[in-house]
Parts: sequence; C-alpha cells; structure tokens
Amino acid sequence: MPSPHHTFHAVAFVENLALKDLAPTFPNARRSPHELRYALPDGRGLVFIYPFGAIVFCDVSPADREAEMARLRAARPVLTPTPGGADEFQVREDAGATPDVADGALILDQLTAERASVVALTMGQSAAMEYYEGAVEEMFGQTGRWVERLELRGTVALRTRPLHRFIGAAVGTRSEVLSVLHLLDRPDEAWDDPGMGRIYDELRAEFDLVDRYQAMEMKLRSVQDSLELILDVARDRRLVSLEIVIVLLIGFEIVLTLLHR
Repeated sequence: MPSPHHTFHAVAFVENLALKDLAPTFPNARRSPHELRYALPDGRGLVFIYPFGAIVFCDVSPADREAEMARLRAARPVLTPTPGGADEFQVREDAGATPDVADGALILDQLTAERASVVALTMGQSAAMEYYEGAVEEMFGQTGRWVERLELRGTVALRTRPLHRFIGAAVGTRSEVLSVLHLLDRPDEAWDDPGMGRIYDELRAEFDLVDRYQAMEMKLRSVQDSLELILDVARDRRLVSLEIVIVLLIGFEIVLTLLHR
C-alpha cells in the first residue's frame, strides 16, 4: 500500500492581513493571535491564513484554492501576490519513521492537524520571507548607490529631501521586517509535542530560515550604518554652507557700512 502523500501550497502577499477583520468572512475558522485555520467540507483539505501576509493550503485542489482565494480577495480587495509566486512542498507519511527531510519532501510517521499547522506555518514564513528579502536587497542596492556617489564625489547632494525620504522608507522597511519575522520563534505546538519540534527544526533547515534571516539582519545593519554616515556628511555640508552664507552676510554688512561713511 503506497504511503499517503500530502501537498502544501503557500502564497504570500505584499500586504499584511488583519485576522480579526477576516474572521467574519470565514465564520467556521479557528482564530488565534497567529493564524486563522479552517477545514474545507467533506475532507477537501485545510487552509491556514497568517497575519504576516500568507495563506497556506494543505491537500486542497486547484479549484478549491481558487475559490478560497476569491473569498479572501472579497474580504481584502487590495491584495498583491509577491513576485516570487507560490511555493509547494510535499509531506509523506511512513509508519514508524522519525521526522526527516529527504529528496525535498518531509517524511514522518503521521500528519496530524497540529503537525500540519507547523508545516504550514514554516512554509508561510518562508514564502513571506522571499518578499522581505527582495525589499531588503533593493534597499541595500539603493544604499550602495548613495555610498558610491559619496566615494566618487567625496560629498552628497546639497538637496537632502530625497535622502530623507529614502531614510524614512528604509526605517519603515526595517521596522516591518523585524516586527514580522519575530514569528520565526518556535511555535507553541512545537514545545508540546517533541515530534512537532523535530518537524519544525527539519523544516527550518530545509527552507534555510535562520540563515536567510541572519543575512537580512546583516544587510539591514549595513544599510543603517551607511545611512548614518551619509546623513552625517549631508549635515556637515549643510552646516558648512550655512557658515559660508553667514560669513558672506557679515562681509556684505561691512561693505555697506564702509560705503555709507
């Protein structure tokens, strides 16, 4: 008898999702601070919705996925899928097996609803992280262009409004990344069931969640340090310009005084 297979399908969005606002659209869902979870009728699969902007399907057919996505968009009309698209992952049950990842699939002895929630959470985190990786990479590249200009010219533009706008956007992105990705903490279910803890550890390693998060943290720190340096240079240049204007005004006043004698 072939081993049961399960397919998880994750979709991430640019926007975050307020679970409280979505609850009326999914009245049969079980809501917690970290997820909205419900089962489709007649055993047609499970659906998990996360506040960091991700929805994960377990054993849900393409037609049912489209129907549930339509329900979600009806409740949240402005919903933009991330450029990375959707992720898919396989889980195979094998009696007596210890949780392990082989050939890109998770192998375990039994997939319970709680264990499915751990798999779904990890997939949702990975899919959402792809968006934030792209945002941080773009911010890192733009910061590099500011630094390159400083390196070539030895200064920055006197007009600092574009720099201030970019710094504001960078601070906002950094705050959002740090506030969202704290969800990489081990879920409560993983503490209650050693098997689920092993599943979570295996999946975190499979999706490289820790390494990817640390890479983003390093880039964010680099962006922050570079922006602080650029802002100091811009502030110094404006102070020098102000001092020059003051000296010119004083000189102009002296000239006018001498002319009126």
